Amino acid sequence: MHAVYRRKHKYLFFFAFKFYMCGMTNSETPKNNILISNWLFSVAALVFAMIIVGAITRLTESGLSMVEWRPLIGTLPPMNEAEWNRVFEMYQQTPEFQKKNFWMGIDDFKNIFFWEWFHRFMGRFIGLAYGLPFFIFLFMKKIPSGYTLKLFGLLILGGAQGALGWYMVKSGLVNNPSVSHYRLAAHLSVAFLILCLLMWTAMSIRGIARTSQPKLYAHSWIAMGFLITTVFWGAYVAGLDAGLVYNEFPKMGNNLMPPEMWQLQPFWVNFFENIPAVQFAHRWIAMITAIVIISLTIHGAKKKSGWQFHALGTLVIVQIILGITTLLSGVWLPLAVAHQATAALLLIALTMCLYKTCAAKKRPD
Repeated sequence: MHAVYRRKHKYLFFFAFKFYMCGMTNSETPKNNILISNWLFSVAALVFAMIIVGAITRLTESGLSMVEWRPLIGTLPPMNEAEWNRVFEMYQQTPEFQKKNFWMGIDDFKNIFFWEWFHRFMGRFIGLAYGLPFFIFLFMKKIPSGYTLKLFGLLILGGAQGALGWYMVKSGLVNNPSVSHYRLAAHLSVAFLILCLLMWTAMSIRGIARTSQPKLYAHSWIAMGFLITTVFWGAYVAGLDAGLVYNEFPKMGNNLMPPEMWQLQPFWVNFFENIPAVQFAHRWIAMITAIVIISLTIHGAKKKSGWQFHALGTLVIVQIILGITTLLSGVWLPLAVAHQATAALLLIALTMCLYKTCAAKKRPD
């Protein structure tokens, strides 16, 4: 019975996806452009999946389990007991093991090692899924005019993201058993940037219709600015484990503002490094962002600008609910992962709103 249910919904999802993609296709779009845009949409889906895996890796505190960076020969996990012992001995020399996980045996270590290995494996797989088709399309001269440098730039940005990930991990292998929350914010932000650029480029190559609506476009950029700021502070919360304090809403203790709010000097440092203050900043920046995005949804509905704006409004309400319930649950893994995934969906939806209202340009053939 369950198998029949799963098959039924698998087919429903498949037909919904086909209908959606057909709706996004201009009848005059060249077949090469459709092929390349489908490739970019597929890579964007992989990046979205990797963002989810990255959230699991962070939330399970698995990110410091691999203490060496071997971009080429590190694809496979340890294949025998001797190799497992070698990597475990390396982990035992790290601050995380010595100060936090000194109780771990090798079987416990294998559990956290898996998620970091899988996260890096997905990075390599995405690099291959993007790089190999790119060079094939380039060799066959299939890339539309004006997009070669843009697509190559995305390839370079993806490689830089891998290096940034290792730069982040290194910060937790020296003195403190945690990575720099600034480097974590940079790593997550570049992942989101790559996701949005993939979506924008795919829509552009596909020739999806757009109409110039300057006021709505400007409103969308304001919303994007607030959303990016919220994402940054969300990464700070994650990097400092700030979600593990004051698990209540809307108050923090007996007041809206935590009593430790201003304990660091100068005062502005509190918003970046004081754990309760970072959580305070994130929760209220998020609320302001939600108001801005809801106002954008209403603006888009009045202009009858498309389903993207309705999706944006729905997602922001879901995100606020997820944020509050994640906090109240003490950062329960499924809720926290869903919270990060919805942040990525919000950025995708807002990117689509920006694209749709941007001044139309002649698409290169």
